[in-house]
Amino acid sequence: MTELVQLLTPEGERLDHPDYPLDLTAGQIQELFRDMVLARRLDTEAMALQRQGELGLWVPLLGQEAAQVGAARALVSADYVFPSYREHAIAMVRGVTVAELLKNWRGVDHGGWDAEKVRMALYAIVIGAQTLHAVGYAMGVQRDGAEEAVLACFGDGASSQGDVNEAFVWAGAQNAPVVFFCQNNQWAISARLETQTRVPLYRRGFGYGFPGVRVDGNDVFASLAVTRTALERARAGEGPTLIEAFTYRMSAHTSSDDPTRYRTGAELEAWRLKDPIERVRAYLSRNGLADADFFASVDADAEALGRQVREDCRALPDPEPQAIFEHVYAGEHEQLAEERAAYHAYLDGFAG
Repeated sequence: MTELVQLLTPEGERLDHPDYPLDLTAGQIQELFRDMVLARRLDTEAMALQRQGELGLWVPLLGQEAAQVGAARALVSADYVFPSYREHAIAMVRGVTVAELLKNWRGVDHGGWDAEKVRMALYAIVIGAQTLHAVGYAMGVQRDGAEEAVLACFGDGASSQGDVNEAFVWAGAQNAPVVFFCQNNQWAISARLETQTRVPLYRRGFGYGFPGVRVDGNDVFASLAVTRTALERARAGEGPTLIEAFTYRMSAHTSSDDPTRYRTGAELEAWRLKDPIERVRAYLSRNGLADADFFASVDADAEALGRQVREDCRALPDPEPQAIFEHVYAGEHEQLAEERAAYHAYLDGFAG
C-alpha cells in the first residue's frame, strides 16, 4: 500500500498526520495562498508572452504551485536550492525578480540572477544534471560543518536519468545533507510514469540507503510539513530524503508541446478538481480565516504582477551579439576565437 501524506483534502478539510505536525497562523496560510496565486499569474502571463513572440520558450508550472510553494517555505535562509527549469514559484519565494527570471527565456542572458544572494542556482536545462551538482555542494557543506541543507528539484522524467541515480548513490554513501524533491507530474513530456517505473518513485530512496516519502503535491500544507521535516533531518546530520510530490502538470510540458496529442480531457478534468489553490481558498473561507477584502487584495496583487511581467519582459535590453562568446572559457581559446571572428564577419555582411 502506498501512503500519501495529506494534510488538506481537495475539499479544503484539514487533516492531521502523526509524523508531520503543522501549526500555521491565519497570516501564514494567507501568505501560502498569495504565493500560489502570484506564481500562477506569473505562469499564465509568461505563457501568453511566449505565444506573442516575446519569449523564446516557457516551461509552465500550472498545477504544481502547492508543491513548489510548500517546499520553498520549508527552507531557511541559509539553505541552497538546485532547480531544474520549472521551479518558478520557488524562485519567486527565494527573491528572484520577474526580470531576472525572464532573462533566460527571452534569450538575453545565460542565467539571470545572483545565485549566492538568493541561495538558488540557475536553472538547469540538462535533465537531471543539477542533482549531481546538489550532492557535490551538500558534501562540501558537510565537510565545512555548516548548518544548512540542500534542496535538489527534478521531475519524474529526470528520475530515469543516470545522473539522478548516480546522485542517489553518492548522497546515500556519503550521508549528504540533501533533500531530493521530485515533482511527479505524471508525464515526462509524452511518456507516462508507468513507462518508467514499476514501483512508486519514493520507494527508490530505500534502495540507496535513505528514506522516501510520497506527499500530496497539490496540498501546500503537506508539502511544507514533509519538506521541512526532511530538511531538518539533513541539517541534523541524518542524511538524505527522497520526497515524491504527487501532482499533475495541468499545462504543456513546455510552450512547444501539445499535450492534447497524448492525454485525455477526462484526465485533465479529474485533476482540475484537486486544484491546489482552490483547496486553500476553501479552507480559508470555511474557517473564517479570510474575508472578501483579503481575496480582493490578492486579486489586485495578481493584476499588478501581470502588468509587471509584461512590462519587465519587454523592457529587457537586447545583448550585444558578441556577448555570447564571453565567459565560455576562463581564458582565450583558439576554437572560440575562430568562431567569434567568423560570427563577426557574418554580422559585418549586414552592414549598410
